[in-house]
Amino acid sequence: MKAVYLSLTLLVAAPLLVANGPALRSTPDLGKAEGRCRPGESGPALLVEAVGLKDRTGNLKLEVYPSNDKDFLADDNVLVAAGKVFRRVEVPTPDSGPAVLCVRIPGPGSYSVSLLHDRDTNRKFGWKIDGIGFSGNPKLGWSKPKAAKSRVVVTSGGVTRIKVVMNYKSGLGVGPIKQK
Repeated sequence: MKAVYLSLTLLVAAPLLVANGPALRSTPDLGKAEGRCRPGESGPALLVEAVGLKDRTGNLKLEVYPSNDKDFLADDNVLVAAGKVFRRVEVPTPDSGPAVLCVRIPGPGSYSVSLLHDRDTNRKFGWKIDGIGFSGNPKLGWSKPKAAKSRVVVTSGGVTRIKVVMNYKSGLGVGPIKQK
């Protein structure tokens, strides 16, 4: 009887031990070394232009995820620990001209991309102040977009160019800034 009880205990406890096993230390630098483009490198990479910035304050933070609903916008520590794609590039918002970020990717495939205009530089999205955009430029509601709506398909090992339209709080919703 003790053997049955011990087996049941291990069956119940094993998933908890695995789930709470050695975790990666959370850091804002996670994914940056893998995502950083290098001078003269020809790919595979995404060249992402932020369109419709509200202003030139703060930082731009670009993140690349697997293009499925379970992993899109998931915790970066969990993705990296599972060996899944996660890349991050964070740069100061340029004072003028086009805001273009380059991020290395593993190769051809489907990815979902988020771009944060972190106006207050706190490294978190605050819907009242910051801007957000996604590859595919989906219309935003009150929840995160589906991965399929934010998908970019990379077919070559070179550089793929995309434009991401930034969205900011406007009235009761979130959307692109209306041009005057």
